[in-house]
Amino acid sequence: MIEALEKVRAELARYEHLLFSFAAVDSAEGVVVEIHYLPEAPPLEPYRFLLRPREIEHPQFAWSFQKQLYDCLHDYVIEMFTRNPQRKD
Repeated sequence: MIEALEKVRAELARYEHLLFSFAAVDSAEGVVVEIHYLPEAPPLEPYRFLLRPREIEHPQFAWSFQKQLYDCLHDYVIEMFTRNPQRKD
């Protein structure tokens, strides 16, 4: 799985953001991508998603990875809401 991990890390190296950093770690099921919120306050858990070997090996990996990364960034930002009209507290 090291080859897959290196492929994902190489793809992540193409992305830089002012509010988020990115990491990839090996997993029994594939590679886990982590999105970390950079500001120290408030402390937030990283957002994680799994890439399976078939996704990493796919010829369109770079494109599908970008779409998934952007979708997950969107989801992470939405999860940061502390209050919204749909929330049932």
